[in-house]
Amino acid sequence: MNTVRHLLESKKSALYSIAPDAPVLEAVRSMAEHGVGALLVMREGVLTGIVSERDYARKVVLRGRASAQTPVADIMSSPVLTVAPDATVQHCMVLMTERRIRHLPVVHTGRVIGVVSIGDLVKSVIEDQQRTIEQLESYIHG
Repeated sequence: MNTVRHLLESKKSALYSIAPDAPVLEAVRSMAEHGVGALLVMREGVLTGIVSERDYARKVVLRGRASAQTPVADIMSSPVLTVAPDATVQHCMVLMTERRIRHLPVVHTGRVIGVVSIGDLVKSVIEDQQRTIEQLESYIHG
C-alpha cells in the first residue's frame, strides 16, 4: 500500500504558507496564484493552522466580513490534523472523510514536509488500481 512519503516523492514539493496576522485577501490571492486550495498558517516556522477556500467562503463571504481587514487567524482551522510520512493512503482517506477536510499537512520530526490533498489520494488509488488491473490482465493472458 502506498504511503504519504511515496505521494510526496511523486509530486512537486513546494509548501505555501501565510502568517496568521496576514489579511485573508492576501491568503486568497496566494491560493489563486499557486493554484492550491489551502495554505499552511505558520508563525516563525511553526504550524499554527490551515486556511482553505472553504474557510474563506464560509467564514468571510457568507458572514459579510471584509477580506482586507480580516486576519487569517480569525478564519483558520486550528489545531491542525496532521499525518506522518509513513501514514497510508487508506488511513488518510479515512481521516479526511471522517473530518470532512481536503488537505493534510505531513509532519516529520516536528517539521512540515508536505501537504497531501484529497485529489492526491484519489490519484494514488486510481494508479494503484490500474497497476493491479494490468498485472491481472498479464497473468490471465500470460
